[in-house]
Amino acid sequence: MLLAVDVGNTNTVLGLFEGDDLVDSWRIKTDARDTGDEMALTYEGLLARHTLTGIALCSTVPSVLRELRTMVARSFADVPTVIVEPGTKTGVSIITDNPREVGADRIVNTLAVFERYGGPAIVVDFGTSTNLDVVSARGDFLGGALAPGIQISLDALANRAAQLRKIELVRPRSPIGRNTVEALQSGALYGFAGQVDGLVDRISAELGGIQAVVATGGLAEIVIEESRTITHHDPYLTLHGLRMVYDLNAPAA
Repeated sequence: MLLAVDVGNTNTVLGLFEGDDLVDSWRIKTDARDTGDEMALTYEGLLARHTLTGIALCSTVPSVLRELRTMVARSFADVPTVIVEPGTKTGVSIITDNPREVGADRIVNTLAVFERYGGPAIVVDFGTSTNLDVVSARGDFLGGALAPGIQISLDALANRAAQLRKIELVRPRSPIGRNTVEALQSGALYGFAGQVDGLVDRISAELGGIQAVVATGGLAEIVIEESRTITHHDPYLTLHGLRMVYDLNAPAA
């Protein structure tokens, strides 16, 4: 089985593939303080019943990537491993001013969305930041837009405004909040949906149309029902992209 590991700033998502099929997955917190030995305990516990034939991983957190390399070298030394980083074959052309500064997860998402939905397309990744990644009709990564994520925005608001608080992000009774909690829920939910729709409209106008707008990331499910532009929800898009990158780079059997 192939283990795909997507390390984000807040959470790490792991998926097990049998061929092209995702057969199991886990979401664990990302802690930049974890050592390779601590990671090994977690990974070995989750994978105790499984035999790995390969590992594919990407990380937006350099310190975690360093410890992951150590963990893989010690605990999975005999398992072929592909790490998505500059120089890794992805089949994606990066049409930006500085291709090396583009996060590995954004490149992986570009590959996955083009293979699964075609192009031109937009990936809307709802994570610590809200990323809109733009994919050309040929599958090139064209760039995109980055905005503060939903949870980080709410946390900052609660920390900076004395009379505001942390809330559960669910749909309020009305867009017109009748109390502080509902007002925050309305501003967050409908505000972020409107932000995405506005950006998608502008990007689509720039490209002359979009074939698919695909939402992914841990907070996608909260927003998609309020967005008029999102056409698909693919919560494991990055894991599928990692599987594809592994297939491009894995040593021949």
